[in-house]
Formats: sequence, C-alpha cells, structure tokens
Amino acid sequence: MRFIHMADIHLGAMPDKGKSWSVERSKEIEMTFYRMLTKAGSENIDLLFLAGDIFHRPPLKRELKELSYRLGAIAPVEVVMMAGNHDYIGEASNYRDFVWPDNVHFFKNEKIDRFYIESIDTWVYGLSYEHREIKEALYQGIHPGNEPGFHVLLAHGGDEKHIPIHQRELMNSGFDYVALGHIHKPEIIASNMAYAGSMEPIDRLDMGARGCIYGEIDQKGTRIRFCPVSCREYRELILESDEDMTGAEMEEWLEQQIQIEGSRHMYNVVLKGYRDPDIVYDEERLMQQGRVVSIKDETIPWFDFEKIYNENANNLIGLFIKKVYHMPMDETRRERILSYGLQAMYHGRGENGRCG
Repeated sequence: MRFIHMADIHLGAMPDKGKSWSVERSKEIEMTFYRMLTKAGSENIDLLFLAGDIFHRPPLKRELKELSYRLGAIAPVEVVMMAGNHDYIGEASNYRDFVWPDNVHFFKNEKIDRFYIESIDTWVYGLSYEHREIKEALYQGIHPGNEPGFHVLLAHGGDEKHIPIHQRELMNSGFDYVALGHIHKPEIIASNMAYAGSMEPIDRLDMGARGCIYGEIDQKGTRIRFCPVSCREYRELILESDEDMTGAEMEEWLEQQIQIEGSRHMYNVVLKGYRDPDIVYDEERLMQQGRVVSIKDETIPWFDFEKIYNENANNLIGLFIKKVYHMPMDETRRERILSYGLQAMYHGRGENGRCG
C-alpha cells in the first residue's frame, strides 16, 4: 500500500501579513497543495492522509465544495482526513453535514473511530477536533484491532493544549504507521511514525524545508521518506560585522547574500560581530533589501578597553571598567557590559564613542 501523508496545509492563511509578498504566499499555499494532489493521482498512490488543519480556520461551505471537487478528481486514490485545532468542528461548522465523494473518508467526531478501505485492505483510525483546545491525551492506550490488513492511525496534536502525545507509547502501540499533524516542523520519529510538517511555511519561525511524507506498507514493514515540496523557505541569515563597516555597506552586503542564498526565500537576519560605536544599523532600510521578515542586531560597539582604562584609571570610566573586570562572569557577557556601558557613558558626556 503506497501513501502520501500531508498535514497542516492551512488553506486561507496569509503568512507575513502586511508584507508585499503576503497575498502571493497565500496563493502558493493553495498551489502547492493542489499540485501534490495531482501528483498523488498521477503516481498511482493508494491512500492520502490529511492529518488536520487543512484550513487555517473553520472553512466556508464554498471552500469545502472546492476541496471536495479536487479530492474527488484524484479517485481511485482514497483520502482519509480529519479536522485539527484550527479548522475544528464547532456547533455551526460546515464540516458537520457536508457530503464527501465516495473516495473521501472524514472523521466527524471527537471520539476514536475507524474506516476500513477494502480495496487496499487497510484500517484507518482517528478523530476530529470539535474544540479549539483538547487537553486530554485522547490517543493514550489506543491499539489497532485484530482484523487482518494494515492498520494506520491519523492523529493531530503533541502539546499540552492540543492532545498531549506520548510518542514512545504510540510508536509501540501496534500500528503499521502513525500519521501525525500539528507540529509544523517535519520529523521522522521512527520508521512507522512521523510528523509531516506543514507543506508551506506558515510563520517566520517555520524555518527550513517543508513538504510531506511518502510511504509504503507491505508484509516486510513500513518505509517512509520526507519529500520537500514548498515554493519557498524561511531561512536564518547571519551576517558578521566588523568595526569598520558602515550602514550602507551592511545594506549592500545583505542584498548580495540574499541574491546568493536565493531571493525567493524569506529571511530572519541576525547581525553579529563588532561595529563602530558611531554607527547604528538602520533596521527599516535593511528590511527593504529583500524578503526580510526580521532583523536581530547582536553587534557590539568596539572599544580598546585596555587603552581606555589606562587613560581613565582615576575617573568614573576607569572605575567602571575595573569593577566589571572583577565581576564573576564569562568573557562574552563582560565584553557586552563594558561595550554598552562605555557607549552610554561617552554618549552622556557628548563625546565621540570611538575611543583610542
């Protein structure tokens, strides 16, 4: 039995709201999902798992009709799906009375149920969220039945507010495969258990490759692999400054590095190293050098501590340096305290912060 395991599609999400590329990202979430549905149909996949949070919020009826058409179009691929904490089945949810195509099997309740798919001799167990939060460990103690065939669990959760999961217990519960959703970072926990992760990155902290799980179950066991499919990634970009670099040079360097790494990606930028105390890196201008979603400036103003101490041994500046050097701490913290302290002191005196 060949399957694709997807989760956390978040149709309707608009990542990086307010950015120039935000609407484009929302469309790409749909495009990537639909592209993979087409692949499932063309690659003779037997079963498609959708492990919750298909939508970013409870879906509209027209959205369900669109999804239904696309899932029905990939028949004879069988689809088993559930609602997660984002698209949970509330009292007025459009999920409740919706009629799906014959190849689509949807868990409609918050109690464990199962479907038997005769054509591939497979039992699929699962439930759907009927509340935004579920603090009970609903999968604890679950085991497959004794019937012949393959047994798969579709599950969504993994934190204290969204069905806590005891991974080792679930991994050893007897299922041929456990298809997990909710955690956006893909993780193959064991040969029979994995988080697919989100198919497209939804938040700036969703760094790295995103995609889905391809798998196969037969009498020899279960084999799975992660397949990256996203259009873009969030990446961390670390730029090392030095004491001679100006703001304009940093902007040019950032733009160059983004071109090298790939201008289609989104970047969390971290500035490290030393800088001239007179220089302040303009975060707004840096954010304009590409798809930059955050700037974290960890640069340290550079001072020649020994020379400054020798010139100021008998005044407040010298006393400050001496006191910090006698405080028990690691060198990195000491250097930061001295640098920022001296910058504040020189600024307060109206003097040039670059000493020596």
